[in-house]
Amino acid sequence: MMLAMNELHYDAMTVGNHEYNFGLKVLEKARGDAQFPWLSANTYNQGTEETHYKPYIVKEIAGVRVGVLGLTTPGIPNWENAPNYAGLEFRDPLSEAKKWVPVLREKERADVVVIAMHMGLEEDLRTGELNPGQVQNENEAVAIARQVPGVDLIFMGHTHREVPSLYINGVLLTQANYWGRHLARADVYLENDGSKWRIFARSARTIAVDDKLEPDATILKIGEPYDRETQAWLSRPIGESAAELTAAEARFRDTAIIDLIQMVQLEAGKADVSMAAVFNPEARIAKGPVTVRDIAGLYVYENTLVVLEVTGQQLKDALEHSAKYFRPYEPGKSPAELVDEKIPAYNFDIAEGVNYVLNIAKPIGERIEDLQYRGKPLSPTQKLRLATNNYRVNGGGGYTMYKGAPVVYRSSEEIRELIIDWVERHKTIATEPTNNWKIVY
Repeated sequence: MMLAMNELHYDAMTVGNHEYNFGLKVLEKARGDAQFPWLSANTYNQGTEETHYKPYIVKEIAGVRVGVLGLTTPGIPNWENAPNYAGLEFRDPLSEAKKWVPVLREKERADVVVIAMHMGLEEDLRTGELNPGQVQNENEAVAIARQVPGVDLIFMGHTHREVPSLYINGVLLTQANYWGRHLARADVYLENDGSKWRIFARSARTIAVDDKLEPDATILKIGEPYDRETQAWLSRPIGESAAELTAAEARFRDTAIIDLIQMVQLEAGKADVSMAAVFNPEARIAKGPVTVRDIAGLYVYENTLVVLEVTGQQLKDALEHSAKYFRPYEPGKSPAELVDEKIPAYNFDIAEGVNYVLNIAKPIGERIEDLQYRGKPLSPTQKLRLATNNYRVNGGGGYTMYKGAPVVYRSSEEIRELIIDWVERHKTIATEPTNNWKIVY
């Protein structure tokens, strides 16, 4: 990535939460390979007033001084294992923007101030309601646009949304979706009145990246040895499947492909119950040989396994929280039509090890019915070993009911690796779901 970005002559990049997924050693190697600065004005060396990265850059283009301030989502301690961000603290982006934007305007004499943030919109702009499932200050684009004078343009990220062009309080905001699906472009037009530059127009748009685009030969050449090694690893056969498995319907009914994740988590964590989400609805395991690629497509995040001791009540609370993925029921609409677009789909957790009914016709908070463990109604005081991932344990997705639950097991291996190992050992995958849960309405 860094070699390709060097070739593209990036001016800077803002550090996001996923840079920390692989630990500080990997992060610092990548940073050392980059021939451009990494920015984050709100990431500090712990207990000091020293920023760990450059807070901003100023670039002069045709006589115009452009300041770019980097801001990182401060939710990293909620999602990452502590060694992955050791020695760092992430301060509130809003107060840091209030601190650094005047520096760019007054000390650096910037004519244009841009914020490149690994954060997105934190609220529904029509209602002002905060988007559900966020940790504190996870996204603050709206607050910064409203409360920080002197900002002209904000490039957003993090929330996996395409935002072609949006004005809030005179500030232009744009976001390029995720996984390289779009490029966000902003154009700023200035005129000089003899003493200073003044913006007289600005616009933004997103440009779709599609298969018709011809890959750049130089970038392909840079990536070729890494791609060759990766493809060899991905193509390695590790087992067999007697039928095609797909995750296309996995958020609406029990499926064997998600049960595979659950089975691995239950076994590796010696757990009673497992919780997993559908990270990629396009995941598919074809009939025949199963490869590493199939598992990498099924489990796309670098999460590690954690087992908690929870009560039956905490498990029910987690399932009720998960059930908020569906909006209040409207007669005649299918579950797919009732999905709440404000809630990221990766926050809809499914349980294995218990049987239950998700009744989306019921009010939010009262949707989990007939919750049973080993054939009997689950008691609120029943102690259970619950297998989940580090992101959830740290509060990711708003699963606050796990807070304070004792950790009884923690794996240093990624869940993806555990699944690969499991398939290699067992050779075959179950092709029928356990049908332990269903949606009714």
